Amino acid sequence: MALPKALRRLTPDSLRESGRLRALALRTRLIPPRTMHSEGESALLAELARGKRHTLEIGVYEGSSALVLVDALPPDSELHLVEPFAGGGPWPGVMSPADEGATRSVIDRAARKRGGPLVHWHVALSEQAAQGWSQPLDFVFIDGDHSEQACLLDWELWNGHVEPGGVVAFHDARVGKEGGWGDDGPTAVVDRLFRREGVPGWEIAAERDTLVAVVRSS
Repeated sequence: MALPKALRRLTPDSLRESGRLRALALRTRLIPPRTMHSEGESALLAELARGKRHTLEIGVYEGSSALVLVDALPPDSELHLVEPFAGGGPWPGVMSPADEGATRSVIDRAARKRGGPLVHWHVALSEQAAQGWSQPLDFVFIDGDHSEQACLLDWELWNGHVEPGGVVAFHDARVGKEGGWGDDGPTAVVDRLFRREGVPGWEIAAERDTLVAVVRSS
């Protein structure tokens, strides 16, 4: 059982932000993964995931959004998780996540408890995972490197694998009325591709806080 929030807040920063201690606390369920999304964004992710058969998430961090997907996807579906776990990721200091083993244990445990989905781990960069990829997808969640170049590359690498009726969701890609500000990179990509220029066969299907979902119509 997770420690109460009030007690966790009393923990000194030097202990709370220790990668080793976070890993131990995650493994033993003393703390949950850091929540990287608003309640509205998590709810929309769950809505988008329901009924999907082949889902891919780029950027797992400590697994908070992956847990949302595990809970929402059909038990007999597949969830592909792409995360390099290289040196704690691009976020220094307070944003450094727990280690690979702890994050994997949290998500794999949740999937086993629910009886699915089948989780496939790709400990690699997005471009490495995309090499030789041939499986059709019906939901892709882009939440990795938030630079404009990296976000655009993720779109270019993966959108061609999405079947008609499938969805690609971008995190931190707009100014949320209640969920804060999106990041410049994903916001610029979504604004250019889907608000100004337009991508044939794709259109915005849903927006909530900083999350934007586009659907492939043809």
